[in-house]
Amino acid sequence: MNERSLDGKTAVITGANRGLGKAIALALAQAGARLILAARDLDLLNQTAEAIRNAGGQASVYKTDVTKEAEILQLEGAVAREAGQVHILVNNAGMNIRKPTTEFTLQEWRQVLDTNLTSAFLMCRSFVPLMKGQGYGRILNITSIMSHVSLPGRSAYSASKAGLLGFTRALALELAPDKITVNGISPGPFATEINTALMQNPELNQQFVSRIPLGRWGEVNEVGGLAVYLCSEDAGFITGTDLLIDGGWTAQ
Repeated sequence: MNERSLDGKTAVITGANRGLGKAIALALAQAGARLILAARDLDLLNQTAEAIRNAGGQASVYKTDVTKEAEILQLEGAVAREAGQVHILVNNAGMNIRKPTTEFTLQEWRQVLDTNLTSAFLMCRSFVPLMKGQGYGRILNITSIMSHVSLPGRSAYSASKAGLLGFTRALALELAPDKITVNGISPGPFATEINTALMQNPELNQQFVSRIPLGRWGEVNEVGGLAVYLCSEDAGFITGTDLLIDGGWTAQ
């Protein structure tokens, strides 16, 4: 990829304060995009923005709870005033609660679905209008291998991610006439903060890694590179699909 393939583009990313969201933000910035970062943890968000600026990029931060409609509408207004137009939207914010279905409270169930699925709808509703009329647009929804397969204790997470994949396909068809592509990225096991406890337990880590055909955890920069490609002009004929990046997990 041309390392400046996204020059002149403005990208909005949710959940950019850590993990895969941060990696995607850094990769898009390196490719030349101007970043608008949104998350609840302002301190960590500022660390992402500082890393981007130290590398010569541009980044703005907005403290936003993407489960709250009013805060997304405030973000929409602020971005419209600051940037005018948006070219790229990455819906990355997500969470997981691991427990048997019968032990979920309704509040917990709704919390997972609101964070992982409804937030993407709210973000798209707000930012798609700022993407239209340019002859180019990219929406990436960070789905999961749990959109395709599952594990015990993942009922809410799997339901939310499978729903996000369905939303991705429908929205791709809606926005195709506007030359806005909509795709999912389904990460498998990645070496992020959420998996630190597992990775630091030698026995559990070995058991888990043995289930990955490539025999290792994914590195976050590998998702960043894929995101850059999907946002580039080279990927203009890819829409309505989901790219698995899972070390072969779902091929088994």
